[in-house]
Amino acid sequence: MKFDIVTIFPKMVEATLAEGIIARARANGLLDIRVHDLRDFTTDRHRVVDDVPFGGGPGMVLKPEPLFAAVEAICAKRSAEAASGRSGGEPAEDAGRREGGRAVVLTSPDGELLTHDVAVRLSALDHVVILCGRYEGVDERVREHLATDTISIGDYVVSGGELPALVIVDAVARLVPGVVGDEASVASDSFARSGLLDYPQYTRPAEFRGMPVPPVLLSGHHAEIEKWRREQALERTRKLRPDLIPEE
Repeated sequence: MKFDIVTIFPKMVEATLAEGIIARARANGLLDIRVHDLRDFTTDRHRVVDDVPFGGGPGMVLKPEPLFAAVEAICAKRSAEAASGRSGGEPAEDAGRREGGRAVVLTSPDGELLTHDVAVRLSALDHVVILCGRYEGVDERVREHLATDTISIGDYVVSGGELPALVIVDAVARLVPGVVGDEASVASDSFARSGLLDYPQYTRPAEFRGMPVPPVLLSGHHAEIEKWRREQALERTRKLRPDLIPEE
């Protein structure tokens, strides 16, 4: 699967991608992730990517020109590589609107909330371009005519789209076959098991400072263990995230 991340802080993104399962998946050829400096797609000598908002107000807004140029260049290169056999993927006739197996994601606090279902949807694609928002926001023409999806990681604001982009990549990439060594662990993650939170986990020792492991987990009775886990997952979800329980 291919990701392209467009940001004004490429080193910040690359540093995280160089560790953990994402780094291993890149080394093994399961993920092709490229990080692009938005300033490389400017045309002025000062490499300006932002400007003051029309109508006044605080802060700066990311300009449309470099973002459109970045996506157009990235999609053209990916399509050329696919045509030459260097890389898989669906060619796009133009940047923007989802074309075959490609999406252009804008990170923004007012976007669609990133959920397991959203990650599953994106993981079915061949290519995801992520545009990291910054400052007071991004010119609205980017959202309306370039991005296919606008995604938020929660009801709060962070300094920029780099952390959300990394969260999106991680949530989506772990669903790609082979990225996580034990794929059964992905299937049993929170939200993947019928939308419920995960059940409690224990390991050795069987008793620690007077706190024992539930006896059923030591019984070797797999049917009873599975029943206990289902009950615990449901109870934990009722307690912590009752909104995830389907209405009867």
